[in-house]
Amino acid sequence: MATTLTTDWTLIPGNNDEIAKVRANCRRLVRRRAALAAGFSALPLPGLDLVSDMSLFVKLVEDVNAAFGLTPDQVERLQPKYRLMAYEAAVGMGGMMVGRLVTRDLVLRLFKKAGVKIASKTAAKLVPIAGSVVSAAIGFAMFRQLGYQHVEACARVADKLQGARPA
Repeated sequence: MATTLTTDWTLIPGNNDEIAKVRANCRRLVRRRAALAAGFSALPLPGLDLVSDMSLFVKLVEDVNAAFGLTPDQVERLQPKYRLMAYEAAVGMGGMMVGRLVTRDLVLRLFKKAGVKIASKTAAKLVPIAGSVVSAAIGFAMFRQLGYQHVEACARVADKLQGARPA
């Protein structure tokens, strides 16, 4: 007896309004986490900011993926053609963390791409008080930018899947 694969479409936002609501909620989450990251960046302890940024960002990516129905487990529940469509859409728009297990190594590679900001954030910490404020501002901006990029990648993948959804 052959079994047919079914796709649980309830996990993925079903229309443009739902995608917009999830996007707005996720962008709010990004700002909150970026503020937390900035708080850690303001502390004058070298290395703490990078560790906290990585931990907060891993959790953020997992939460955003889940909100859009794009965690690795959720993507695996899709029929193969939709799963392939999700991965192709993610890769096509630079969403290297959409539908994938997010590891510290993956986040570290992403942070290395934003290396100039990390270097300036670390250098700014060497200047007392004002340096901590600058470091926090740079950390907030970097975290928010990377978080927003991930939210937009997830929204585009969800939109592509929603467009392919059978009637």
